[in-house]
Amino acid sequence: MKKQKLLLLYCRLSRDDELAGDSNSIVNQKAILKKYAEDNGFRNIEFYVDDGVSGTTFDRPDFNRMIADVESGRMERLSSRICPASAGITLK
Repeated sequence: MKKQKLLLLYCRLSRDDELAGDSNSIVNQKAILKKYAEDNGFRNIEFYVDDGVSGTTFDRPDFNRMIADVESGRMERLSSRICPASAGITLK
């Protein structure tokens, strides 16, 4: 039986975003992304969360772990509340 690939779910909250209120919280991002996964039949999901890290840097531990998983072919799809292109992600 073929192993199901991951749906990678990325969440990030910078210190500046905390001022925007609950709609940008990690908890809400995870809930929205988990619902997306469930609604679209994805069962094998993994969250990558960088809490309190600015989006202006690529020195984000879970972002870098996620990129390594993308490059290794471990994932099938990537979903985020941010636009990957605006984050400098290029998927091949």
